[in-house]
Amino acid sequence: MTIGVIGAGAWGTALAQVIAAGGEPALLWAREPEVIEAIRQRHENPLFLAGVALHADVGVTGDLADLAGCDLLLVVAPAQHLRSVLSEAPRQAAPLVLCAKGIEAGTRMLMSEVARAVRPDAPIAVLSGPTFAHEVAAGMPTAVTLACEDAALCGAISGRIARPGFRPYASDDVIGAEIGGAVKNVLAIACGVVEGRGLGQNARAALIARGFAEMTRFGLARGARAETLGGLSGLGDLVLTCSSTSSRNFSLGLELGRGGSAVALMADRRTVAEGAFTAPVLRDAAQAAGIDMPITEAVCALLAGEATADRVVEQLLARPLRSEVV
Repeated sequence: MTIGVIGAGAWGTALAQVIAAGGEPALLWAREPEVIEAIRQRHENPLFLAGVALHADVGVTGDLADLAGCDLLLVVAPAQHLRSVLSEAPRQAAPLVLCAKGIEAGTRMLMSEVARAVRPDAPIAVLSGPTFAHEVAAGMPTAVTLACEDAALCGAISGRIARPGFRPYASDDVIGAEIGGAVKNVLAIACGVVEGRGLGQNARAALIARGFAEMTRFGLARGARAETLGGLSGLGDLVLTCSSTSSRNFSLGLELGRGGSAVALMADRRTVAEGAFTAPVLRDAAQAAGIDMPITEAVCALLAGEATADRVVEQLLARPLRSEVV
């Protein structure tokens, strides 16, 4: 049977490549006509994953109805578009593997909560972890978290998508896997700012550690488990995205740290830096629950143009001294 992949950005295209290279056909849904044409004509997605020769078994369509025959759907649409895409997708009973990382604006719902609201009859799993799309597409070793409350379903999905260079680790902590993926995007923007301001490796390491403390506080309050937050989908993804310009969120922070305007930078991007949308939602949810997340608040102030990079750094460093474990 064919595995459907909804969303032909870099990550969706890389997942389709992994599936097809492993022996199962993949049908990729793309919104952009130029992406559809390029994949059909040249077996390449030059807009989002340039330089990767796609496997012959990667098909492409612009019509969601064509996915009706797929028995498994990997949903890679950006977090803020998940609800609308699932509303338009065929309503077969195929399991949905949610691969976007974020929190829905307005509702503050995690991706699994959105999916259950729109598709209450569909089995749900979450795929998350430290994954740069170009490395995954090249077959470089990658490990991810596959979270699903149904252990049998988790095993069945793992068997379909696991490859020698793509190793899913099973978890039943869906909330933990989602929160790690959402919060790390915001923290990666902050780490990019540190790099852009030339504040050094000590500052970046400190920010990653204190950012992980924020992730843990928020995650535990939402019902996540500490071991999930300390695993691939939490700490693992955080370290990766806070350390490289291959991260869209880190790259956005880097330009902000160099004095760029958030409005101009976001308008100029074809790819989505999801952390920019997640940050204010995360801040509001944390404040409503009484959870202290100063790094998240600093990122929000910078994105909103309420403070300069130097000012938010100054405010973070001026916070009262406290115990590390609080």
